[in-house]
Amino acid sequence: MKKIIYAIISTNQSHTEISDLVNGIKGILDVDIYTLSFNDISIAVSDFTLPKDTTNRELAIDFARVIEALSQQVTLLPVRFGTFIKSDEMVHQLLTNHYDSFFRNLQKVENKCEFGLKVLCDYDTFSKKISAKAAAVDVQPREYFSTNTIHTNYLLEKIKKNKLEDTLFKHVEQLIEDISQHLTQINPDSKFKKMVTSSILLDAVFLVKKNKKDEFIQAIGAFKQQHDDLQFLLTGSWPPYSFVDIVIE
Repeated sequence: MKKIIYAIISTNQSHTEISDLVNGIKGILDVDIYTLSFNDISIAVSDFTLPKDTTNRELAIDFARVIEALSQQVTLLPVRFGTFIKSDEMVHQLLTNHYDSFFRNLQKVENKCEFGLKVLCDYDTFSKKISAKAAAVDVQPREYFSTNTIHTNYLLEKIKKNKLEDTLFKHVEQLIEDISQHLTQINPDSKFKKMVTSSILLDAVFLVKKNKKDEFIQAIGAFKQQHDDLQFLLTGSWPPYSFVDIVIE
């Protein structure tokens, strides 16, 4: 019977203590979870047989529940849903072959959790505001054209659009810098995606020490109050999905 892998676990306690913690958590389809260990690292797995009357979405939601429950007990590297392996022997081989990578990643996320932050705007309103600020200091492109033709108007619109995109991009860059400076005392690791859609200026994730969770939430709340023209959507805390740099094949 094949196995489904849930997470790579840091085994600071004895293997028996880790097994006891994990055994209290049911896997997907209410199957018992168990651990297989090598040195100070374990892998949480369970037997898996795909049922006919359960969708992948239902299984993925249940899988996320398991990861969340495990993360409350141990430091872990969550594994992507749908990672299967044929036998316990192959799990042991996986642990020995990738031990250094697993250990390095576990050190990076030890006693830390992840938060997500989306910064949203009303694109039309926000772009007009940004354009007005830029227009107040920039030379207008029409000053360089002496004629008013279809071709000229097309070029002017292209210039206007490019200037707006450039101005928005610079504004987002400044927003990232401001957020990073605002969080200096907390010092989280972070990743930013810029201009994901016209209404999502930023899609960010932060790796925060668990003992600084409340401080982080308060800091984001204070920053939000300084930018009432934007919407901030903070989610978490989550297991550190976005900060795991491993590939299991």
